[in-house]
Amino acid sequence: MNGYEEHGERAYDVVVVGGGAAGLSGALTLGRARRSVLVIDAGQPRNAPAEGVHGLLGHEGTPPATLLANGRAEVRGYGGEIVDGTVVAAERRATGGFRVTLADGTAVRAERLLVTTGLVDELPAVPGVAELWGTDVLHCPYCHGWEVRDQAIGVLAGGPHAVRQALLWRQWSENITLFLHTGPEPGDEEYEQLAARGVAVVDGTVAALETAGGRLSGVRLADGPVIACRALVTAPYFAARADFLASLGLEPTGQEMAGHEIARRIEADATGATAVPGVWVAGNVADPLEKVAGAAASGVHAAAAINADLVAEETRRAVAARQSSFSSCSSFSAAQEREVCARVLGDRRHGL
Repeated sequence: MNGYEEHGERAYDVVVVGGGAAGLSGALTLGRARRSVLVIDAGQPRNAPAEGVHGLLGHEGTPPATLLANGRAEVRGYGGEIVDGTVVAAERRATGGFRVTLADGTAVRAERLLVTTGLVDELPAVPGVAELWGTDVLHCPYCHGWEVRDQAIGVLAGGPHAVRQALLWRQWSENITLFLHTGPEPGDEEYEQLAARGVAVVDGTVAALETAGGRLSGVRLADGPVIACRALVTAPYFAARADFLASLGLEPTGQEMAGHEIARRIEADATGATAVPGVWVAGNVADPLEKVAGAAASGVHAAAAINADLVAEETRRAVAARQSSFSSCSSFSAAQEREVCARVLGDRRHGL
């Protein structure tokens, strides 16, 4: 179902902010529920540098751009609308619902909001890391481990989880090197674990990454040596893209792992509902560690919750309108109401 005009602005049941796997999955679900939906997409998919999407059943190895293009087509097939743009503000309307403003000055209205804007990977300030991010500089072994299996893999320490990362990536290669860089010194038990698994440990700060033919070839230390490396693993800080939600009272909160903050996200319940009524979140903006398959699933869950919420509100309004229509007939009894319902049901049975 398409949107409609309301006081000179387009209005929708739901505006989805973000057109990745979570946003498009949510929009698809809402379109199939016969809701008017608008997806606003800034066109900055986090996985754009990756060659393919992995772990998404039925779409293994599909290029991210292809997956999104197919998703957009499916959403439009159910009447959903998609526009390219960046949301800069959102405000609650006095009469209910929300008003969403884009960077170009246009505004749309929505009864509900589904925010799926994802996150920004804040990378270590090592020359070469940003340029090779998503191709040879990696984070998730389940997304990229198979593609670099049995090759020389380095792990760039920057926090207390580097040892865990090194041991995890050891599943994909016997040639793992942990560069301590700015990370903490491993404890005795951790050193024993690393030694038992054959993980090399290199002291010193990493100065830059070396490349050959545009691909990673080695890691250069500050004191000079270059250690051959085909892939480098690092743990970025995950920052939710959610600045525009501040005007609604939603601010990102820190997420910790083993006492170390690894991300900032928008808190929500299991359905994606936030502390602000009418606003749901899905995907990495809510769960920074979620993969593509999980992000898509969370979009579906949030969409189902939004539709149920709209159904409940529409039912309340219908009941109030019906009661109002009978308020002038104080003698209209419950028995007479049941008789009316029975007549309606009988008319339907006879095709009237």
